[in-house]
Amino acid sequence: MTKNKKKELAILNRDKALIRKHKATFLLNDKENEAIEAYCKKYKIGNKSKFMRETVMRVVMEQFLEDYPTLFEKQDLDRLIT
Repeated sequence: MTKNKKKELAILNRDKALIRKHKATFLLNDKENEAIEAYCKKYKIGNKSKFMRETVMRVVMEQFLEDYPTLFEKQDLDRLIT
């Protein structure tokens, strides 16, 4: 197999792993929907699915980073910061 062929195969496999195949659905009340609509209009967000997905994933990743184990307890770290 040539070097280019291996590279193309690696790219195809990577792209295959990133295909979204799991659906997530949630409901909003009228006020929540109005807020989302206003936000998207104000900040010119054309792709709400992308916006929602990225927003949720940002919160998830921030929490994972916050929960990551450290050598010190949170109270000890808080005392060092102040």
